[in-house]
Amino acid sequence: MSSEEILQEIAVEVSTCARCRLCQGRNKAVPGEGSPTAKVMFIGEGPGYHEDMQARPFVGQAGQFLDSLLASINLKRSDVFITNVVKCRPPNNRDPEPDEMAACSDYLDRQIAAINPQVIVTLGRFSMAKFFGSERISAIHGRARKKDGRICIPMFHPAAGLRNPSTKDAIREDFKKIPLIMAEAERMAAERPAKAVVQKKREEEPPPQQLSLF
Repeated sequence: MSSEEILQEIAVEVSTCARCRLCQGRNKAVPGEGSPTAKVMFIGEGPGYHEDMQARPFVGQAGQFLDSLLASINLKRSDVFITNVVKCRPPNNRDPEPDEMAACSDYLDRQIAAINPQVIVTLGRFSMAKFFGSERISAIHGRARKKDGRICIPMFHPAAGLRNPSTKDAIREDFKKIPLIMAEAERMAAERPAKAVVQKKREEEPPPQQLSLF
């Protein structure tokens, strides 16, 4: 199956999912959207009111801010893939709970595997925790790390920027790093085949033999 077909299959499963209590209060599930071959994947926390109504991620005020951030680095939504840790809206926009995130983790893992992005940007502390454990977002935001063959960047959630001007400035500054990080990811991707060729050549070479002088 192609990446697009796998993502569509996951979207169909998500639309009727009943793995956790969040299904009881949702209007529509929100699997995610964007390019099936995106080099950059954004992972937020959970759908809000507008997302729950439209079955699309980041379409409210936070989504408008995200769109402007993407535009600032010459990217569009269609260039990237955007999703959340949980695919259904938590009641009253509360934080997703551990069992809810665990119920949705298979969907997210399959989306990551299908797209195989070079860069993952986590938006908010709950998506950050999937890749960075218990570290504090205030301490590590904007600091890229290599993880499982790709680069992950923790960032504040756009909604936090709408509430706090200083956080909004921090998000803007962190976003400016994405083009450079994408270039580094491209370099890493180009290096891997070259290293594999060198390794294969070494494996195929006969072992060195001791030379006899006489």
